[in-house]
This record gives sequence, structure tokens and C-alpha cells, in this order.
Amino acid sequence: MVMRDTLAGYGLVSRLAHWLMAIAIFAMFGLGLWMVDLDYYSPYYNSAPALHKSVGILLLIALVLRFGWRTANVKPDDGDLGPFERVASRIVHWGFYPLLLALMVSGYLISTADGRPIEVFGWFSVPSPGENKGLEDTAGAVHAYLAYLTIALAAVHAVGAFKHHLIDRKNTLTRMWSGPPSI
Repeated sequence: MVMRDTLAGYGLVSRLAHWLMAIAIFAMFGLGLWMVDLDYYSPYYNSAPALHKSVGILLLIALVLRFGWRTANVKPDDGDLGPFERVASRIVHWGFYPLLLALMVSGYLISTADGRPIEVFGWFSVPSPGENKGLEDTAGAVHAYLAYLTIALAAVHAVGAFKHHLIDRKNTLTRMWSGPPSI
């Protein structure tokens, strides 16, 4: 089993990071939509936001590690894509990093605007930069817009992958699912 990326495909680390983060991000979107409508009397009023914050911090750590891994590895060859598709692919792939970073930073700012740290599953806390009245609303609006933008970009990404796989008969999706061919 190939751990690192090669010109022929993505290694196990990149594939696991891709799929686990994709699942977590979609789950976080669903959890976020659900939890904003909880009222004070819901049994999940405190636990849903705590889960969302904890997973968000872990995703931020994973994003930083994934970026480091991506820059330390060779990019699989996309020579089977046309010039437009190659540019669009690079924009979408590299666009995810600043978009997700901004999404997660805005979530951090919402959660720490009251001056309290974020407790991550009781394992560790992420300190607040200090109380900042009014930041919660602004950061919340930014967070919501970025969340929808992330899901829209992920949908474009998925449609492109399926188009390459089903219509163009390219191995783009296969390389992210099963990795490089065995030697």
C-alpha cells in the first residue's frame, strides 16, 4: 500500500484525509443547520454546539496537517485533462484551503467572542483572544456564508469528478478512491 502520493495517483494518507474531511465537513454543515434552530429547552442546546466546536478545531488541525502533506508530496499527473479543466481543477483544489481556513477561523471567532476558550472534547482548550462584544454576529454571518460557499464548491468538485469518471472515462476519481496502481 502506497502511503505517499505519486505521479500515478494519491497515496493512502491523502485519500484518507480527503474522504474523512469531506464526510466531516458535510456532517458539520448538517449539524450547523440543525443546531441553530435549537431552543433553550432542547436537550441538545449545549451538546450540539460543543460537538460542532470540538470537531471544528480538530478539522482546523487536520487542514493544517493536510496542507503540509500536500505541499510535501508530488501532485499526481493530470495530463489527461484539457487546459481549461486543468486550470479549473487547480483553482478548486487550492481554493478549498483558504476557504476552509476562513470558515474555521470565523467559527473560532464566534465561539470565543465572549472571552471563553473552546473546550475540545475535554482533551484540551483553545484560548480566546479576549472578549470582543459584537464580533459574534459579524463572525456568525461570515461563517454562514462561507459554509454555504464551501458546500457549493464541494458540489462543483464532486460533479467534476463524476463527469470525468462517467462521461470522459478518465481515471481521476479512481485515483482518489483506490490510489496509484500497484507496481
